[in-house]
Amino acid sequence: MFPYILLILVLLWQCVIIGYTFNLAANAADEAARAGAVGDSCEAAAREHIGSAWEVTVNCGGDPLTEATVSLRMPLVAPQLLNIDVPIRAKAAAVNERTED
Repeated sequence: MFPYILLILVLLWQCVIIGYTFNLAANAADEAARAGAVGDSCEAAAREHIGSAWEVTVNCGGDPLTEATVSLRMPLVAPQLLNIDVPIRAKAAAVNERTED
């Protein structure tokens, strides 16, 4: 019976990790879009809000909206151990606030 309980706990923990990864990706995309809208580095803003254990890809651009797409590789059990090749993506956009001098 103990192995089944342990397996259920590991599966539940994996569900928590997946949800947390979606949350991290969405927050990083928001921050990247806001930074890009005022002329700052999108990638730096996104990476600032994601831990170093996560593999991240950031794409930014667009006019009149800055659109940011953040992609994280889904971790298996813990981010430091193993990332499987399943990308979790989030998109966000912000209106450009850059002023012409």
